[in-house]
Amino acid sequence: MMLCKLSIKNIKKSIKDYAIYFFTLILGVAIFYVFNALDSQTVMMNVSSSTQELIDLMMMMLSSVSVFVSFILGFLIIYASRFLMKRRNKEFGIYLTLGMSKRKISLILFFETLFIGVISLLVGLGLGILLSQLMSLVVANMFEANLTQFAFVFSTSACLKTIIYFSIMYLFVMAFNTISVSKCKLIDLLNSAKKSEEIKLKNPYLCILVFVVASIVLGKAYHMVTVEFLSLQEVTDILKPIIMGVISTYLIFWSLSGLILRIAMSIKKFYYKELNSFTIRQFSSKINTTVVGATIICLMLFVTICLLSSCLTIKNSMNANIRELAPVDAMFTQNMNMDKYYDYYRSYGYNDSQIKNSHYTAKEMFALFNLDITSYFKDYIEVNTYATSDLTMNHTLGSKLDSIRTNFPFLAYDTMETIIKISDYNKVAKLYGTGEYSLNDDEYIIVADFKSMVNVRNIALKNKEVINLFGHTLKPKYDECQDGFLEMSSQHINTGIILVADNIIDEEYLIQNHLIGNYKTTNREKIMEIENNINKLDKDPKASAYLLPSGSTKLAIKEATIGLSAMVTFIGLYLGVIFLISSAAILGLKELSESSDNKERFKMLRKIGTDEKLINKALFRQIAIFFMLPLIFALIHSIFGIMFAVKILEVFGTEELLPSIIATAIFIVIIYGGYFLITYYCSKNIIKEKY
Repeated sequence: MMLCKLSIKNIKKSIKDYAIYFFTLILGVAIFYVFNALDSQTVMMNVSSSTQELIDLMMMMLSSVSVFVSFILGFLIIYASRFLMKRRNKEFGIYLTLGMSKRKISLILFFETLFIGVISLLVGLGLGILLSQLMSLVVANMFEANLTQFAFVFSTSACLKTIIYFSIMYLFVMAFNTISVSKCKLIDLLNSAKKSEEIKLKNPYLCILVFVVASIVLGKAYHMVTVEFLSLQEVTDILKPIIMGVISTYLIFWSLSGLILRIAMSIKKFYYKELNSFTIRQFSSKINTTVVGATIICLMLFVTICLLSSCLTIKNSMNANIRELAPVDAMFTQNMNMDKYYDYYRSYGYNDSQIKNSHYTAKEMFALFNLDITSYFKDYIEVNTYATSDLTMNHTLGSKLDSIRTNFPFLAYDTMETIIKISDYNKVAKLYGTGEYSLNDDEYIIVADFKSMVNVRNIALKNKEVINLFGHTLKPKYDECQDGFLEMSSQHINTGIILVADNIIDEEYLIQNHLIGNYKTTNREKIMEIENNINKLDKDPKASAYLLPSGSTKLAIKEATIGLSAMVTFIGLYLGVIFLISSAAILGLKELSESSDNKERFKMLRKIGTDEKLINKALFRQIAIFFMLPLIFALIHSIFGIMFAVKILEVFGTEELLPSIIATAIFIVIIYGGYFLITYYCSKNIIKEKY
C-alpha cells in the first residue's frame, strides 16, 4: 500500500513531465479504437449488400493493419518509458541510498505504469468513443449512405481489442522497466546528470566529400523514380532507389552533424549573437548521437506525407471520375467475329460454340435470351469498333518505334489498335457530353486519356507518322492525342482509340458492338432490379453456348469505386496519422530528455546573468531546429515521392492532388506542431525547476 501511495504521489509530482507520454498514449488509444470501430457505424446506415461486403473487406484490412500499428505504438511506449526512466535516475539513486531494494523500485514502477496505463486507456477510450460518433458521419459520406437515425454507438469488439492490445504493450513496458532497474548501478544513477556528451569535431573535408557523394546518389534515386519511372518493372527495380534514398539520407545527416558547427563558427557575427553559440553547440552535440534517429524520423515523415497525399488524392479523384467517366447508366459490349482470331480467343478460355456464335450484336444476343434490353432505356445508341492485325502499335509509332521501344520496353507493341468510325464516336461523345470531331478522308485522330500512353503516342504524332488502313494511307490531323474515351470506368484507362472516316472502314473487321444508354428510371432499387435480371441470364442453360454481353453500369462502378476509395483512404489515414504521431513523439521525448540533461547548463546561464527571455528564445530555437530539420528533408523527399505517386495515380487522375496536399499540411501542422508546442512548454518547465 505504501509503494502504491508513493507511485501515485510520483505521478502527481511529475505530471508535467508525463504530458507528452499521456498525450501520445491517449491519442494512440483513441485512434486505435476509432479505426477498429468503423464497422459498427454501418448499423446506422442503409447500405446495399455489395457495399456491406466492401465494408467487411475494409475491416479485415484494417484489422491486419492494426497488428502492424500495435508494434509501432508498442515501440513508442517503450521508447517513452526509457525517457521517463532516464529522467528519474537521480531519484532512483536516492531510493537505493536510503536502503530501498531494487525489487521495491520495480514495484513502484509497476504501479506507476499500471496507473498511467489505466488512466490513458480510460481517457483514450472515452475520446475514441466520442470521435467515433463523428466518424460515423465521415463513413456515411464516404459510402454515400443515408443516416436513417443518428444513435450513440459503442463497439464492444473494438473496445476489447484496444484493451487487449494495449495491455500486452504495457506488460512489455513493465518487463522492460524491471530489467532496466535490475541492471542499474548506484554510481551511474547518482552521476547521470553530471555526464556530458563530448562534441567530436569530424574532419570537415571528409564531411564535405560524404555530403557531395550522398547528394549525387540521392539525386540519382530521385531521377530513377521520376524520369526513369517506366523502366521500373520488377520489385527489385523499385527497391533500388528506395535503398539508395535511405542510405544517402543517413549519410547526409552524418555529414551535416560534422559541418553545421564548423559553418556556424565561421560566421562569427551569427555565432556570437545572443545565445546562438550555445544553441548551435547543443544542437550539434545532439545530432552527433541521433543521426540514425533523425534518419528514421525523416523517412517516417516522408512516408506520412506521401501516404496522406496519395490516399486523399485517390479518394477525391475517383469520386470526381464517376461523374466524368461514367456519364450514362449502362454500357453492354458484345465480342463479334471471334472466329477470325480463333487461336487468340481460345487461349483466353472461350469455347468453340461461343466463338462460332459470335455474330450477334449486344441487342440481338439479349433477344436470343428473350430479353428486350432496349425496353429499359429512355435513350440509347449502338456503335461498333474494329481491329486488324495489319494495324498494331508497331505500325502507329512508325519510325519512332525503335527509340520508344528502347525507353519503354514493356509495352505490348503487337496489340491490335482499336478503330472506330468518326460518326460512331461522335454519337458516343454527344451522349457522354464530350467533344466531337470532324475528319477528312485522308486523316486520323487518336483519342486517349491515360497520360503515360498519351505521352508515348504524342512522340509519333508530332513526327506526323502516317498509317496504312484497309488500303488507305492516313495522316494525323493533330500532332497530339485528343482527350476522350469509349468504355465507362472509374479510372483513366483509354490508352488510345483511332478515329477514321466512315468510308475507310471494312465491316469484315468488326470486332465489338457496344450498346450504350440511360435507363428510364432513376430509382436506385428499380435500377438494381433491372441489373439483377440481366445478371440472372448467366444461369440460363443456353449461356454456355453463347457469349453474353459484358456489362459496365454506373451503379456497379460507383459502388466498387466507393469501396476502394474508402478502403485506401482509411488505411492511409490510419498509418499516416500513426507514423506522424510516432515521429513527433520520438522527437518530443528526445528533446525532453535533453532538456533534463541540460538543466544544469541553463542554470549556469542564469548565474552569469542571462535574461530569462533570451534563455527561452534559445530553447525555442533549439527545439525548432531539431523538429524542422527532419521535416525539411522529408518535404524534399516528398516532392519526388509525390511525383512518383502521380505516375502511379494517373490512372485515377491527379486533378485533386493540390487539395490533398493542403489537407496533409493541415494534419502535419496540427499534430506535429502540437507536439512541438507541448515539447517546448514541458522543456521550459524542466529547465526552470529549482534553480
